Amino acid sequence: MEYLPECNKRYKDVEYWNERYQTEETFEWFGDFAKFHHLLIQHVGKEENILMLGCGNSALSLDMYLAGYMTITNVDYSSVCVENMAQRHSEYTGLSWVCMDARRLAFPDSTFDVVMEKGTLDAMLVEERDPWNISDASAQLLHEVLKEISRVLKPGGRFVSVTFAQPHFRKKLYARQEYGWSINHFHYGDSFHYFLYVLSKGKELSPEDAALERRVQSQTEDLSKVVIFQEVENEDFLSNIGL
Repeated sequence: MEYLPECNKRYKDVEYWNERYQTEETFEWFGDFAKFHHLLIQHVGKEENILMLGCGNSALSLDMYLAGYMTITNVDYSSVCVENMAQRHSEYTGLSWVCMDARRLAFPDSTFDVVMEKGTLDAMLVEERDPWNISDASAQLLHEVLKEISRVLKPGGRFVSVTFAQPHFRKKLYARQEYGWSINHFHYGDSFHYFLYVLSKGKELSPEDAALERRVQSQTEDLSKVVIFQEVENEDFLSNIGL
């Protein structure tokens, strides 16, 4: 692949993405809008105020806009990406583009009806080698992002997450009472399944997910008492992204 970095760590480096976006026109993680449109229309209204988190150079926002979704704010931490996408889509008044860190969103509380991400959280976990045991650093990073997502969602709003992370890996990261949402998931694709999670703000975790949170907390407390040394090896991005 032309844009494959020399090591997976670079997927978390904004300079890598700035360099890549200088020449790459577009890239679609986990299939295009048509692949999961039938699911999205059940959970996202076309008149709702949408935040696209880690938009990259995906065509998703434009495809949604052309399908009738009226207001989409796109954020990415790559200034090159934001500048290119803003220029490329300048004629579409319902699309806006902002350079911003997902851990520190510069929006007031309860701003958006919907926050979406497609592959953004997976990229943040790219260095993880064991999906059953996420490192403290990565868990804290995801927690910071998820807290911000919950904060900017309106009551009754939804966080829509598109990934190929299976529920037994991903739900334990989403199942926290403090986020104030319930969790549902769906899948799409034929030979290989991708997953679309819908987290509804203002609804409680199911008994099953609340029990999952308690188990994760208990395991974290137990692991904190043990020192683990692990050799780090390089792996390809798609292996690491499946968390």
